[in-house]
Amino acid sequence: MHSTADTAGASAAVTPAPAYGVAIVGTGGIANAHAEALSAFPDQVRLVAGVDLDADRAKEFAERWTVGRTAASLQDALAGGDVDTVVICTPPASHGPLAIEALEAGVNVVIEKPPTLSLKQLRELAEAEERSTGTVSCIFQHRFGPGASQLRQLHNDGSLGRPLVGVCNTLWFRDQPYFDVPWRGKWDVEGGGPTMGHGIHQFDLLLDLWGRWTDVTAYAGKLARRTATEDVSCAIVRFESGAVATITNSLVSPRESSYLRLDYERATVELEHLYGYTGNDWRFTPAPGADDLEWSTVDGKRSSHLSQYEAWVRARTEGTPPPVGLADALVTMELVAAIYQSAITKQSVSREEIQQGGAFEERMDGFAEPWNEETGA
Repeated sequence: MHSTADTAGASAAVTPAPAYGVAIVGTGGIANAHAEALSAFPDQVRLVAGVDLDADRAKEFAERWTVGRTAASLQDALAGGDVDTVVICTPPASHGPLAIEALEAGVNVVIEKPPTLSLKQLRELAEAEERSTGTVSCIFQHRFGPGASQLRQLHNDGSLGRPLVGVCNTLWFRDQPYFDVPWRGKWDVEGGGPTMGHGIHQFDLLLDLWGRWTDVTAYAGKLARRTATEDVSCAIVRFESGAVATITNSLVSPRESSYLRLDYERATVELEHLYGYTGNDWRFTPAPGADDLEWSTVDGKRSSHLSQYEAWVRARTEGTPPPVGLADALVTMELVAAIYQSAITKQSVSREEIQQGGAFEERMDGFAEPWNEETGA
């Protein structure tokens, strides 16, 4: 028979299970970034399931990240009763349906970009969230990198003066074999080209800092790759503040760069990196007479899935809404749709117009398939 002291000692030695059981759906490349980030929170997060149609890939993923079990479907994973959050890392076409399935089960959702293929799907997802006890958080990790919060504060308190001119470039390089993967470059599977799937990270940060946009004039084309979507787009965007910015998204640029330049009345703020930035990647140039402005370099961290999950875990612990909810993602997705609509129709597009529905709400190319017959090479 154990004494009371023995029982108490045994109880004290038992480590309670982490609060949030996470199932990762889709165990391909990007899932590893999520698993690595979530593994940084062993007291709050437990990886309970890896879900993939490819059983061998799911098994390898589970072994690498010490995931509790594997499953062939989200339904099977949820049947275990220990899933608090579903992280969706599948190709874009399945993001919306999987997220709705999780919400209908009362489970929280984290979705890789883009959250859905279309504005219509995004609104359907928002309706599902309203009916559910679960919440949705969209991965836009550049909002959480070192320096972003400092710039946000300087912007919000008026220290920099009015925003005036912006440059937002995603100049990346992807060779033809990249596009030859069956699900890439298809409107009904990937949702678009570099505007939808690559540059969205950079201009999401721009929108997060500069607020709502009002109208867009854009060009897009297929210049060098065999694909059904664009491989380049360029847009001029006007904001509610009156500021204007150019946004370029390219997958044919040999010297790769992700570049953001924001000209305010009292300073120019620049950020140049590739797939993630540190505090040292910022450049701050005060205007003449604005020597009172200060910029502090923040070392040691990087814009990454980890930086967003830090905010996600903090929100869960504090009982506040998770970062980058669907309302935030909607502003960015509306800009994606407006860039495509402007480029395809060869007309300027307002945010009010894109909110009125129509073909471009249902699919980003408005079902026009404008580059389907071009060779791009």
